[in-house]
Amino acid sequence: MQTDSPTTAETPNELSDLTLETLPPSLAEAVGRAGWTKLMPVQERAIPYLLAKRNVMVQARTGSGKTGAFLLPMLERLNARRKECQVLILAPTRELARQISNEAEMLFAGTGLRTATVYGGVGYGAQTTDLTEGAQVVVGTPGRVLDHLLRRTFNLDKLEMLVFDEADRMLSMGFYQDMRQVQRYLPSRNLHTVMFSATFPAYVMRTAQEFMENPEFLSLSQDHVHVTDTEHSYYIVPGVGRDRSLVRLIEVENPASAIIFCNTKAHVNYLTIVLKRFGYDADELSADLNQNDRERVLGRVREGTLRFLVATDVAARGLDIPDLSHVFQYEPPDDPESYIHRAGRTGRAGASGTAITLVNVLERSQIERISKRYGIPMQERTLPTEEEVAEVVAERLTSLLEARLRERDKLQTERSRRFAPLARQLAENAEESALITMLLDDTYQQMLHKPLVDPAEAVKNERPAREPRRPDGEQSRSPQRSRSRRR
Repeated sequence: MQTDSPTTAETPNELSDLTLETLPPSLAEAVGRAGWTKLMPVQERAIPYLLAKRNVMVQARTGSGKTGAFLLPMLERLNARRKECQVLILAPTRELARQISNEAEMLFAGTGLRTATVYGGVGYGAQTTDLTEGAQVVVGTPGRVLDHLLRRTFNLDKLEMLVFDEADRMLSMGFYQDMRQVQRYLPSRNLHTVMFSATFPAYVMRTAQEFMENPEFLSLSQDHVHVTDTEHSYYIVPGVGRDRSLVRLIEVENPASAIIFCNTKAHVNYLTIVLKRFGYDADELSADLNQNDRERVLGRVREGTLRFLVATDVAARGLDIPDLSHVFQYEPPDDPESYIHRAGRTGRAGASGTAITLVNVLERSQIERISKRYGIPMQERTLPTEEEVAEVVAERLTSLLEARLRERDKLQTERSRRFAPLARQLAENAEESALITMLLDDTYQQMLHKPLVDPAEAVKNERPAREPRRPDGEQSRSPQRSRSRRR
């Protein structure tokens, strides 16, 4: 299904928007069951394209009404008498998969259409029953969908429609390989494919190229079809612990590549050490670097092998980083114009990107003035809690481990059995949970955050293992502090 690269050229909006009054009868009845008094903008714009079986990429975030936009057309498209999977909806998390299924059950009530929900981290029994009973719509995370395909619990031979929901998050959760494996089970004929995503950075565009043929781009903010630009947001962070707030955002966003701007060389140096000690592939660029170190960092930037570059405005001047998905501003810039230069590092070549700024209560007015001065729509967002971060990384690690388990052959599986008694013992003993926690953390770091450089080079250039000091002299609570003391 490889196709030409999608173009970002604007094309006319050929299909008229729908309203509640112009909906087909089956869709209008479902809207009535749901108690909706009007259609959301994404529904008005996208439903005509889905009814016309046009391949589209739609910019829409959670809460915009996108789920109804792709579920409602199914009432016209699906045959309830056929007990086979006709639509596959891939979602990044079990929570979103459940939300989609709940909304589908509400909209499909009384139509005979059934939904099966599949996701990892739970048993297969109930999911297998739902699939074998012939659900017409299957909603699930890519890894568990792949598991069921391998088990032949269901097949995609009669599939008519493929939906990628929150494609950017799906890729940030590490599902790309699973998505490609699922692709092997898709029918060879032309398949109606739609993709919803909050942003369309380069890595999402490349994925669309691999799954979709001649997609059109729906923008909700203009009267034509195209990819949207950079998304701007800011988070209110506590007065202390700004570095830990950034780490939370990195874990949730899981950017493919990013530049992190700081206002001072001291902050650049401190933050780089913290990120490295947390296990991230990060390096710094500041005026303090000698020429050899600067060339080494710039070389990795040019080769695209450095994931996080931490820099001041001066040090990053003139840099052109390909496929940059995120720009983080560790603090708002002293000069408002610098915000434009920083945020402009992402969302290039027609793709979209994400610009995130961390501000404390006192700095909030600065970012609001920048928003007003340059007419930038700036969204204030709530910092994810530690519990929310833990839930995200747990689901991500589960998918990674399940993918690794699928790759094991019979001999490796047989070898693993010798550890089954120990696994049960550790799971049943609360006092031993620290061992399991350590193993899971090390596995997560190795699978997700390992640097894209030769380990020997990384050791050679690594700073001495020491506790980083904050620029203001306050001692940092390093995540590896106790480990360093035991050495």
